[in-house]
Amino acid sequence: ILLEEVPIPQVRAGALLIKTTHTLVSLGTERLLVEFGKAGYIYKAKQQPDKVKMVLDKVRTDGLLSTVDTVRSKLDQPIPLGYCNAGLVLESGVDTFSTGERVVSNGPHAEVVSVPKNLCAKIPKDVTDEEATFTVPAAIALQGIRLANPTLGETFVVTGLGLIGLLTVQLLKSQGCRVLGIDKDSIRCELARSFGAEVVNLSKGEDPISAADYFTREYGVDAVLITAATKSNEPVHQAA
Repeated sequence: ILLEEVPIPQVRAGALLIKTTHTLVSLGTERLLVEFGKAGYIYKAKQQPDKVKMVLDKVRTDGLLSTVDTVRSKLDQPIPLGYCNAGLVLESGVDTFSTGERVVSNGPHAEVVSVPKNLCAKIPKDVTDEEATFTVPAAIALQGIRLANPTLGETFVVTGLGLIGLLTVQLLKSQGCRVLGIDKDSIRCELARSFGAEVVNLSKGEDPISAADYFTREYGVDAVLITAATKSNEPVHQAA
């Protein structure tokens, strides 16, 4: 990870130039990027089979040496960390935002960021900048909930009580659902409990299936949302 001094970007048509007040660290996503950056070429190729196909196609059309130069140049480009940014509009390249307005965006960790208008939203007066930085991960949680289409009184399991999992719990509770959260971290389980969920603490050897049967009086749950980062298939099998 490098901390760089770079020029302030120029405002583009259809974009906003934002002076940052707060950014949110999304541990799972940013750890993934850091680990990816440290990895060798073989690991990166395995993680991006679609890119490997593009490279092979380029070899056929442009030749091997040209392709190698292009790939090395691409891999040497730094990836900015962060995607949950709140701040003030410095300059606006659109009519719908004005200078000085508070906005949230998916801009990275930087003092000044340039972000397309479709990835920005105005912050309501009764919402602080700190609260607003949770908008982007909350939108990820909300998308999963919308796909599941919950109704009042349904029972949901949330597997993985990290940042997005805990936001999912709160959104489901606000929609009138009963929630059972599953995680191996005792602190996360207690946080989910404080938000109104029942919990299964895997570190204590608790069985999620038995807990779900008891929680639903053996009717079974209505849906499962998986918000856990794992290479194991177990959460999917467990959900079924």
